[in-house]
Amino acid sequence: MLSDTQLATLRAITTRVCPDSPERPATTTLAMVVRKIGKDEGDGHRLDCLPRTAECWRRGLDAIEAEARLRFDRDFAELEPDNANKVLGMVEHGEVCAELWEDLPSELFWKWRLLPDLASAHWAQPSLWSAMGFGGPASPRGYVRLGENRRDPWEAVEESRRPLRGWPQHHER
Repeated sequence: MLSDTQLATLRAITTRVCPDSPERPATTTLAMVVRKIGKDEGDGHRLDCLPRTAECWRRGLDAIEAEARLRFDRDFAELEPDNANKVLGMVEHGEVCAELWEDLPSELFWKWRLLPDLASAHWAQPSLWSAMGFGGPASPRGYVRLGENRRDPWEAVEESRRPLRGWPQHHER
């Protein structure tokens, strides 16, 4: 389990690293990562210098919190966006000063735990696939019309949209 402070820190990090679009429904990125931490789910591999998933996350979140307090005398979750980004940049580049990083290299925590867990949870959501125009995996049916400008029978036809106001209606060549 995560403490209230660890959860607030993780929520703030998730907002910075994987922001939700205000035009779309909220994602479940935070819940998916919390579940992974709670179940101590591994990825099938890990660096031997990093602890297991749950311990790595707890220690990393505590260290990020300590870094925020050391640098800005505030909880990470209460930092202004620019200062939160600065702390995360320091973690990413190993430019940290908090003592809690002593046994947990910040750049390895960033590269092997924080970023992969957040990104994989975030982009595993079909609503985000739709937002970027990916119709999802084609299995079991597969894609049959692979040529350019060809559509499989089950694919929706894209609506043409009105041009934005102030933009030319056509282009001269």
